[in-house]
Amino acid sequence: MKDLLSIVSHFQLQGTVQEIKPLGAGLINDTYKVSTLGTDAPDYVLQRINHAIFQNVEMLQANIDAVTTHIRKKLEEKGEKDIERKVLRFLPADTGKTYWHDGENYWRVMAFIPNARTYETVDPEYSYYAGVAFGNFQAMLADIPDELGETIPDFHNMEFRLKQLRDAVAADAAGRVKEVRYFLDEIERRADEMCKAERLHREGKLPKRVCHCDTKVNNMMFDENGNVLCVIDLDTVMPSFVFSDFGDFLRSGANTGLEDDKDLANVNFDMEIFKAFTKGYLESAKSFLLPIEIENLPYAAALFPYMQCVRFLADYINGDTYYKIQYPEHNLVRTKAQFKLLQSVEEHTPEMQKFIASCI
Repeated sequence: MKDLLSIVSHFQLQGTVQEIKPLGAGLINDTYKVSTLGTDAPDYVLQRINHAIFQNVEMLQANIDAVTTHIRKKLEEKGEKDIERKVLRFLPADTGKTYWHDGENYWRVMAFIPNARTYETVDPEYSYYAGVAFGNFQAMLADIPDELGETIPDFHNMEFRLKQLRDAVAADAAGRVKEVRYFLDEIERRADEMCKAERLHREGKLPKRVCHCDTKVNNMMFDENGNVLCVIDLDTVMPSFVFSDFGDFLRSGANTGLEDDKDLANVNFDMEIFKAFTKGYLESAKSFLLPIEIENLPYAAALFPYMQCVRFLADYINGDTYYKIQYPEHNLVRTKAQFKLLQSVEEHTPEMQKFIASCI
């Protein structure tokens, strides 16, 4: 705690720090709750930024600052109450920046949102809330004047992910290409269609927008009455296609099985989750979405299981150098589960198109 106390001393906190203890189980950053004495001073959240993943911390924090400032301004213009709980607020360090570098690690502090909680539940009700919240998040940022940077370059770039796979196949470092030929053929068969977003963007038909790029139910805060307060975990907020937020949520949320399910009979695309999320998303996002974005939402639902299938397969061929594995075939099992999910999405495409048309 002594080390952490010296770190928070570089930020402009109100009140006296009582204790600092770990908060949550985030996979990327280390997070702590900073509790202060008395009822007047707020509590805080201290985070160590994982700069192995987010290598440009200056850009990362500039993005977050631009986004939270713009959302705050929008909420004030709308006359919203309780704004402090509806947008994250980062504290300046004694350097004037919203992070502090201790020579080794990068740290940041934000105000703790009281009487708020996250849920892990993915059911139609919470999927609808997620759709509204992430659509609203994009809508509020549709006119942001700042130019945001890519905190993880090419994160959702399908052409780049296919190049990584093809490079892996050419090297065949672990001698596994022969056994996965079926999946490689299936991936290549769809490659042209799946790189459609990058193509449409080059043709000037599809814009990049400010997106969250990590849309999960547990990246929203709810108040004590079950209403969404705000979207959290803004590290991956960057320019992308709206498909990132739409497809990424459905890849995990609408999968009836596990991401690494060994029993492929468990893995299907849940249309009830799709309908609930899409209904919420279109309600709050259709104010700014272009027809080309709306008509390609079923493509977005297919794109993300396809992309994850490509990434797991590339890692398997490379000899499991990126994703943590629990057993030797883990990445291959993940590949098969994502491919099964993709096939299920493809089967449901006409139904998805019909539902989207009914929402518009």
